[in-house]
Order: sequence, then C-alpha cells, then structure tokens
Amino acid sequence: MARPRETLVSLEDTPYYHCCSRVVRKAFLCGFDASSGDNYEHRREWVDSRILELATIFAIDICAYSVMSNHLHVVLKVDIDTAKNWSDFEVLTQWHKGFKGTLLTNKFVKGEVLNEFELQAVNDCITQYRLRLTDISWFMRSLCEPIARMANKEDNCTGRFWEGRFKSQALLDEAAVLACMAYVDLNPIRAKMATAPESSDYTSIQRRINSAMKGEQPAELLPFVGNERLDMPNGLMFSVKDYIVLVEDTGRIIRDDKRGAISASSQDILNRLNIPAENWLKITTEFGALFKGAVGALPALTEYCEHLDRKRRQGAANCQRWLCAS
Repeated sequence: MARPRETLVSLEDTPYYHCCSRVVRKAFLCGFDASSGDNYEHRREWVDSRILELATIFAIDICAYSVMSNHLHVVLKVDIDTAKNWSDFEVLTQWHKGFKGTLLTNKFVKGEVLNEFELQAVNDCITQYRLRLTDISWFMRSLCEPIARMANKEDNCTGRFWEGRFKSQALLDEAAVLACMAYVDLNPIRAKMATAPESSDYTSIQRRINSAMKGEQPAELLPFVGNERLDMPNGLMFSVKDYIVLVEDTGRIIRDDKRGAISASSQDILNRLNIPAENWLKITTEFGALFKGAVGALPALTEYCEHLDRKRRQGAANCQRWLCAS
C-alpha cells in the first residue's frame, strides 16, 4: 500500500530526496515511439525547462535530473533555512513567480494599503506559501501538472498523463546522495539513448559539463563547493571536476562497446565514501532496483525510521551490503 508523503519525508534527518515520476502505461509520451512512429521528443524540452524554472521559485535546489522518454528523475535538496529567512515580501514574490496568489497578496506586493483583517488574511497566505515552497509534493505537482495539460491539449484528449503518485526516497548521507546523482545522470547511457555524458540530452550532467568547459557551474543547479570546511556554503561536497570525471569513468565502464576503468581521482572519491568500486558500479546501474525506500548507512537509516515511527527498516540489508566496504 502506498504511504502518505509525510511518512516518507523527514527534513530532520536529511534535506536530500530522489523523486521519480512515470507517464501512464510507460508509453513513449515524451520521446520517439518506434512502434507507432509518433515523435514526442519536444516534450522532454518542456520538462527540462520546467524543472529549471521551478528551481528559481521554490526553496528547493536541483542536484541532478534526467528526462527520459517515459519517466523523469530529480534529486532535490530542500533548503529550509533559506525559506525561513525570506521576508514576508520575498515569500510572496517567490510565490507569484509561479502562481497567481490572491487579490490581497498581489495588493500587498504592490504596496497598497490594507486594513487589519486584510493583513491577517495576507499573513495566513504567507505562512501557507512559505511551507509550500519547501514542500516536495508541491514541487512535483507544479512540475507534472502543466506538462500533462500541455500534452493533453496537443493530443486533443483528456485523462492522466502521469501515474497517480511520484516515487520519493530519502537520501540519508553523502554516499547515498552522490550514488543517486550518478545513477540519475547515467540514465540515458544505460538506456542506450546516449554514448557519453556530454551527449546525454536533458540531463544535469550535460549542463554541468557545458558550464565546466567555460570554467563555470550552472546557476540553475546546486553547485559543488569542495571539501567540508568552516563557513561552508550551500552546495555539494567534492569538486565539480571530480564528479564529472567519476560519472564519465562510470559511464565508460557500463557501456558494452567501450572499455573503461575507474581513474585515480574517482577511486579517491570512492575511498572517501567507503564504497568499493564493484559496489559503485552495481549501485549506479541498479539503484532503483536495489533501494525501494530510504538509502543510507544503517545508523542513519535507523534514526530516520525512529523519527517517522517506522517499525521496519526497509532496504536495510541492501544498504549494508552495497553502501559500505566489506
């Protein structure tokens, strides 16, 4: 039985979550269907653009994403501190970037005078919007609903475009986050839709590589900020160069037509994560099959389950087997 979303999200334990949404019947509704000859490849651009747009609205950062022919993956980081520090005006400004708001919230943003009762109504909206802007369910809803409407209009039909619920799983530690990001970024290579990360269209890794060639990091994605230190900025551990090399090394190995090996810099990352190379390859090719629930080391998984009053640690055996050195 599907669990309510609030029983899967615990920001006390981790701000990182992997979400996946599939179209109905696993049809090629965002790609090319060889059996029918229909080409919906342009819809992948719709999804790609919408993901990046929502990153400018929500207090939720994009760590990784890939848009496939019949499903999408996103790795998200909820930035609860940013949302708490937004002023009331900033909360409404953010909300109005993607949603209409109310007559009163629009008046407030324009600086119009409101009476006491109107201000109370605006304050209630601000409280609600501040919560929604850190809500993964609202993020995924805001991503999927417009795409469904556009696709149905194009097809001149009604009904579901996406499956009823998106899958979400907590990523409880650094190893789980990095492994899941690599798994997501390597989706097109595993599906034989691309031969290398730089040619993997509609993925975060392609966007990171294109920016790295200019000596930059993409503004739309959560940046890599290096090793842990004092006054640590918001971002991912390691350097962006090391991550790109790790994904490229892994991609070459999992391809049938190209020999590859883990480089010294990639091995350094795996050593730090305490993941053997053979485990890493297994995880990045079968992450979705290996881990059905929260992912992380056993102590973190135990705390997560306790905070959510879960009696059973789903997936504990696979976490212990694959996410730590033997």
